[in-house]
Amino acid sequence: MATMESLIGLVNRIQRACTVLGDHGGEGMSLWEALPSVAVVGGQSSGKSSVLESVVGRDFLPRGSGIVTRRPLVLQLHKIEGGKSEYAEFLHAPKKRFTDFVVNLTLIDLPGLTKVAVEGQPESIVEDIENMVRTYVEKPNCIILAISPANQDIATSDAIKLAREVDPSGERTFGVLTKLDLMDKGTNATDVLEGRAYRLQHPWVGIVNRSQADINKNVDMIAARRKEREYFETSPEYGHLASKMGAEYLAKLLSKHLETVIRQRIPSIIALINKTIDELNAELDRIGRPIAVDSGAQLYTILELCRAFDRVFKEHLDGGRPGGDRIYGVFDHQLPAALKKLPFDRHLSLKNVQKIVSEADGYQPHLIAPEQGYRRLIDGSISYFKGPAEASVDAVHFILKELVRKSIAETEELKRFPTLQSDIAAAANEALERFRDESRRTVLRLVDMESSYLTVEFFRKIHLEGEKNTNSNSNSNASGPNADRFADYHFRKIGSNVNAYIGMVCDTMKNSIPKAVVYCQVREAKRSLLNQFYAQVGRREKERLGAMLDEDPQLMEKRAAIAKRLELYKSARDEIDSVAWK
Repeated sequence: MATMESLIGLVNRIQRACTVLGDHGGEGMSLWEALPSVAVVGGQSSGKSSVLESVVGRDFLPRGSGIVTRRPLVLQLHKIEGGKSEYAEFLHAPKKRFTDFVVNLTLIDLPGLTKVAVEGQPESIVEDIENMVRTYVEKPNCIILAISPANQDIATSDAIKLAREVDPSGERTFGVLTKLDLMDKGTNATDVLEGRAYRLQHPWVGIVNRSQADINKNVDMIAARRKEREYFETSPEYGHLASKMGAEYLAKLLSKHLETVIRQRIPSIIALINKTIDELNAELDRIGRPIAVDSGAQLYTILELCRAFDRVFKEHLDGGRPGGDRIYGVFDHQLPAALKKLPFDRHLSLKNVQKIVSEADGYQPHLIAPEQGYRRLIDGSISYFKGPAEASVDAVHFILKELVRKSIAETEELKRFPTLQSDIAAAANEALERFRDESRRTVLRLVDMESSYLTVEFFRKIHLEGEKNTNSNSNSNASGPNADRFADYHFRKIGSNVNAYIGMVCDTMKNSIPKAVVYCQVREAKRSLLNQFYAQVGRREKERLGAMLDEDPQLMEKRAAIAKRLELYKSARDEIDSVAWK
């Protein structure tokens, strides 16, 4: 099995690395929280900080009035075989080391509990400090070092009261009694130290700290420890307990207990480490691994990212993702609604038909059928189809642009490369503009085609039907007032015939416009949205390729932090495996 020093020293190193990386918590239990440590708890003026100095063996805390410890301070004690490399250091100030003899131990100096707010402190200070202390001592892997002054009733001890609340079984609590040398004459604390006044699962330890006079005289901690040993060995009240009293004994007791706890926790610690390693690897895979620096690998990466975007874009169009159905909505709802709103009623009104036919006849009225009038009426009506046709092109263009934006946002692989996102968006939108221009030209050609060549059979059929009606009404008198009615009927008939023809053209447009739009815009977007971009990228130099793969600085920082945490956890696992089972 591993030695106590190597095992606890390993935990110390891991805790120190956790602190440097800020791995103190988050969702679930952090590695820091899973590793046992000792929290020092006590009321103000209980001698809490002096106990720390005694355990460390060095005077390192400032002296003066008011609260000394204003926030939790993590103190690590390291012991390396040979004695010459022993030292202690604060994790918040790792360069400040103390080179006296120590044992392996991690101590957390918590702010002193207080009962009232003094001048200059907020009214909530009592509750704030207690809540801060609780966040540490409530953790199941925290060993509580409860400091109580011997010259006060143990029943009023703030540290014991809090320890009892968070550790009712007493499995995690060690009681320390200070100021034994300051008790009134004729009194002693043997009832407490021997567990009769208040029993704990672990033995009470008495401590005699330096007096203010010793501090003023610059009595060092080595001399203070020697003086402490002499006090217990020569004390008539505590002489029989001398071997289990003092700061040196307390440090060894805590270190030994810490080793036992660590051994018990090793399986759960390793399980947590393995679980966290899996989570960190998954997170790195999600945000992406570092990019290679050679141009070939960079080009390959860019093309792969473009293909990933292209797959997402096609899924939107083909129904795998929402959005493509909106294009069908343009053809099934928007286009028919726009066609219905065209002003054919106004254009083919009796008055307008008469006006256009008369203008088309010129000085010579038509003899049989006003063919030029028909053509002008039809051309004017067909020209109205250009508006809905272009509107359909623009509507689909807008949807395709929106799908490009959504596809870029939904392509997980692209999220770490804002520059490449912008480049792809610009290239895709430029291609969509080209597709829109071609689509607009195509649908306008369809409209022009309907004007350039009329369907003759439609009008021949109308003419034959008209002759039948004329023969059946051959006795009609077309003179006098009837002549005006005949003229009105004639122009209404012309308007009706043109309207019927335009209805046929409208049905044709309703089918041909969607075909042209899909062919020119949707089909091309699926086939060649980034083709020109691919060609441009292939000709770019390494520097420009690298610039395209510039990442979001926050993402780079996040990846670096994850990589460091991953390295920490892997190192911790390897070290625990190599040390714990020797």
